Amino acid sequence: MTSFPAYARQVRDESLDPVQRRMRLRNCLYRFAPYGFNATWHHLAITHRIPGRIAADPSSLVRALDELEAARAPVLARSVAFAAERRLQKREGRRVPQTPHPWDSWGCHNLAYCPDPRKHPAEPLPLVVGRVLEAYTRRAGPDGGCLVCGEEDWTLWRVCQNCGVASGGRGSIL
Repeated sequence: MTSFPAYARQVRDESLDPVQRRMRLRNCLYRFAPYGFNATWHHLAITHRIPGRIAADPSSLVRALDELEAARAPVLARSVAFAAERRLQKREGRRVPQTPHPWDSWGCHNLAYCPDPRKHPAEPLPLVVGRVLEAYTRRAGPDGGCLVCGEEDWTLWRVCQNCGVASGGRGSIL
């Protein structure tokens, strides 16, 4: 199994065919896709104007990867902190994690899940991911409104009508 950094290096490798580089970018999304695979791909394709015939603009792949890596950085920092916290808890004899954040143990995939791939936040991924992490840290859960846009007029465990994010992740859609 190849890692996100290995795929990212291949996306940047200009000696590879642009079609292969696009596939490597999509493989990166299997490792980190804050909106879910389809919505994150749609966001990157629209934002960075990734053309259908990638040979027309292969540099769009690197622009998209840069945004994806910038969004992944705070998640990695959070994962390192979580791992350190878990080691301490295990030394103290607590074998069950005592964390309110659901993504801490499974890599932050679908952090701001959007069930409709065409309806997702328009802001850059790093901004949205940072906002969601901050909201969960501040509130310890999705209980006061949309974690991304702050929209208050919505029902818990539903999709925000303003930005398209599901409040509790992929499994929360009723």
